Amino acid sequence: MANQLAAGPKLLEYVREFSLREDDILRDLRQLTAELPHGEAMQVMPEEGQFLAFLVASAGVTDVLELGTFTGYSTLCMARALPPHGRLITCDITERWPEIGSDYWRRAGVSERIELRIGAATDILEKMLEDGCSDSFGLVFIDADKANYPQYYELALRLVRPGGLIVVDNTLFFGRVIDPLADDADTAGVREVNATIRDDRRVDVCMLPMADGITLVRRQ
Repeated sequence: MANQLAAGPKLLEYVREFSLREDDILRDLRQLTAELPHGEAMQVMPEEGQFLAFLVASAGVTDVLELGTFTGYSTLCMARALPPHGRLITCDITERWPEIGSDYWRRAGVSERIELRIGAATDILEKMLEDGCSDSFGLVFIDADKANYPQYYELALRLVRPGGLIVVDNTLFFGRVIDPLADDADTAGVREVNATIRDDRRVDVCMLPMADGITLVRRQ
């Protein structure tokens, strides 16, 4: 049985040479983000952004909900994969970082598909449910503060439509999920949501050892 390959710098370079289709707009945004404090750690890898776009396009998604915008690299990837009438709602706790991405959304011609909502994600999602948005989204991408992952997952499961996808990022969390000495709130949140998804018979699940761990959840 083949084992998981360790993707070192040279192998990652090979993957990018033969698979990554990152144009100048995406590359400029990624490089700018990498210069910010903790920028490289907080933004998705370009392969993951392309993977998210692939999911949106292949599943025929027209409505995306994203929790955690940062500078909007993943936002841009998914918005580009939407049809012209598609929409993407992205949520962040501050306008500071999404403002950087908004210029690139305009350059890519997709800013009209994107709606930015600022505030605590739980409050935003609960307000959506109050407004009758249950079963509204074809894909929900969770990449916000990890301590609240369990709450985000339960709310997302009510907002995604049957047959829709929830994509949970950082589910291996730099390997801290298996570190017995890691007992911080973020690691605990990731561990809890992983256990919840594993035992949740309402969904199909596939955890991928890609990037920092990506879990795909399909609502039955």
